Amino acid sequence: SLQDQFDNLEKHTQWGIDVLEKYIKFVKERTEIELSYAKQLRNLSKKYQPKKNSKEEEEYRYTSTRAFLATLNEMNDYAGQHEVISENMTSLITAELTRFVQELKQERKSHFHDGRKAQQHIETCWKQLEASKRRFERDCKEADRAQQYFEKMDADINVTKADVEKARQQAQLRHQMAEDSKAEYSSTLQKFNSEQHEHYYTHIPNIFQKIQEMEERRIVRIGESMKTFAEVDRQVIPIIGKCLDEITKAAESVDHKNDSQMVIEAFKSGFEPPGDIDFEDFTQPMKRTVSESSLSNSRGDGKSEPKFGSKSKGKLWPFIKKNKLMSLLTSPHQPPPPPPASASPSAVPNGPQSPKQQKEPLSHRFNEFMTSKPKIHCFRSLKRGGAGPEDFSNLPPEQRRKKLQQKVDELNRDIQKEMDSRDALTKMKDVYIKNPQMGDAASVDHRLAELGQNIEKLRLEVQKFEGWLAEVEGRLPARTEQPRRQSGVYEAQNASGVNSCAQDRESPDGSYTEEQSQETEMKVPATDFDDEFDDEEPLPTIGTCKALYTFEGQNEGTISVAEGEMLYVIEEDKGDGWTRIRRNEDEEGYVPTSYVEVYLDKNAK
Repeated sequence: SLQDQFDNLEKHTQWGIDVLEKYIKFVKERTEIELSYAKQLRNLSKKYQPKKNSKEEEEYRYTSTRAFLATLNEMNDYAGQHEVISENMTSLITAELTRFVQELKQERKSHFHDGRKAQQHIETCWKQLEASKRRFERDCKEADRAQQYFEKMDADINVTKADVEKARQQAQLRHQMAEDSKAEYSSTLQKFNSEQHEHYYTHIPNIFQKIQEMEERRIVRIGESMKTFAEVDRQVIPIIGKCLDEITKAAESVDHKNDSQMVIEAFKSGFEPPGDIDFEDFTQPMKRTVSESSLSNSRGDGKSEPKFGSKSKGKLWPFIKKNKLMSLLTSPHQPPPPPPASASPSAVPNGPQSPKQQKEPLSHRFNEFMTSKPKIHCFRSLKRGGAGPEDFSNLPPEQRRKKLQQKVDELNRDIQKEMDSRDALTKMKDVYIKNPQMGDAASVDHRLAELGQNIEKLRLEVQKFEGWLAEVEGRLPARTEQPRRQSGVYEAQNASGVNSCAQDRESPDGSYTEEQSQETEMKVPATDFDDEFDDEEPLPTIGTCKALYTFEGQNEGTISVAEGEMLYVIEEDKGDGWTRIRRNEDEEGYVPTSYVEVYLDKNAK
């Protein structure tokens, strides 16, 4: 029946809308995946970006790391294209189809409402036809019965004439009613046939046609959306290809030769390679090397002077048990001396001398040490030393030259900034002079004077650093000294050693500056540092070393060594040019790194 067809069409069109909504949900989930993927790519790129003002940022001057940085940036752009895919799919597919589905639902509802309305109308017409037909049938039967009754009364002689007339009139009335019902039935039938023809040949086909067109539009729309789905992806392929091309280009720009040269430039020290080691003949007793005589003399001299921390003397300091405070107070505060120019010790009769500095009484040093709170906050920090020298003398020549050049460039930039500020203020002052109503010209004089002083100070600094730079650049080409070992530039110098009381009281010319009785009677307030120093264990040995030259350790914190002598290393060179060594349990101190050849133990911590 027609009603069944409407039911089937209603189910089918609803299924079509469900398919469309399912596709919308599919595209929406795809856009969420694209957004999530783009977000993860951006986070990945951000995670591996170098941190600003960090060591990682310096590492990105190499071509390989720059290529990696370019890859990260391109991945960021790559992620942006996936965001474009998500945005375009949302706007061109999801939003459009959602709006289309709403319109489709309204249209479908309207079509089926019209179909139901037409069906109800034809059913109403049919019911009217049936009622008219039944009425006509009933009136005909009543007319027949009235006619038969009239005929019966007319044939009966016993019935009065009045009754016969009455029956005749009744039959005529019924016959007239039947004729009226017949006319009404005929009219209703004719109208129904017309409505039925209109219903089946005009209204219902139009409704079915509209439903068909609606369904076809839905099918076409979902096909177009699938095509758009592919086109949105295809549109970003060229840009993604460019991103990949840029990554390839960055990878091809990696230059291993250039990176290696940059490493060489960054770490070259400027030292000349070491010369050949002379043969030492131990088979001839008369041709002993100077190292043995120097060793015996130095040890003999050391024994003749009482050790500051030896057991024969009383404990002068409350925390001197392991001679650590003395090593802190008397560490070498100047750069180590350069090694002898010639490989043979005979070229320097008296041996190289460490640079002397004006010595002060030990009590003065201790007072100065105890009152320098802003610089040194605790005894433990003393072990790590103070800040590096201003002229970067603790660095190798080439590294020192670079640091000085950077400092000169930095100062020149500061001078340029100050000069620009001064020029701007001068122009402003000229404007104030020409137009007093704009401002007071005298108000900028104070600032101009400050800028002039700042520029003069910066120029003096530039001259100072340029002098050091010229000194380094003048030395680099002709430098033939033995290289010294560098193990990194630290902020401070490590200082330690054992010194005798005689050395502590010795002035540069060898005379004594204090009496022993005064030193013994000197009182130091008892502090909590005693336990700290007493509890510390001596530093372990980390290797051995061989003295290349004789060194007379006349400065505080140093130790004398003889050429060829083998000693224990307890602390590496921290970038200040000094290595801490130990001869035995009671004798340890610093020697210039360039005077010894170090053999580190690989298993040592």
